[in-house]
Amino acid sequence: MDRIRTTIEAGDIGYVIHLHGTLYAREFGLDHTFEADVARGLGEFAKGYDSSKDLFAVAEIDGRIVGSIVIAAESNELAKLRYFLVHPDARGHGLGRRLMQQALDFCGERGFRTVWLWTISELKTAAHLYREYGFKVTEEKTHEIWGTIRTEQRYDLTL
Repeated sequence: MDRIRTTIEAGDIGYVIHLHGTLYAREFGLDHTFEADVARGLGEFAKGYDSSKDLFAVAEIDGRIVGSIVIAAESNELAKLRYFLVHPDARGHGLGRRLMQQALDFCGERGFRTVWLWTISELKTAAHLYREYGFKVTEEKTHEIWGTIRTEQRYDLTL
């Protein structure tokens, strides 16, 4: 049985960090500095979490976290989408779309006008989904990050 849960429970933050660190190292060759950046950013998000303006959502199958997405309010009109991931074992069943829809519905309900995110060009499946939901690439920069030269892409969506 799968579900999307929008409460933060003990161990969730650490597990989402673990998933990002292990899966992105295996799938895209990101080094330990990526996991450190996720740990720092997600830790700061969790410390300042306010359910009236921020969203933390995890997808679970049989009680095991297999996906995540975060919306972090930056102002009354601007939100940042972060930590979007679906475990390879759970891909192809629509969980990514469900997480994205939950996040964008949350943004609409809270009155955000723009949602933005940074990603890397290697994440082709996620980029396809972003574009499907109307996000557009608004900036690119190629530089050394997370162990090699990568192209980061900023996506923006006007709601």
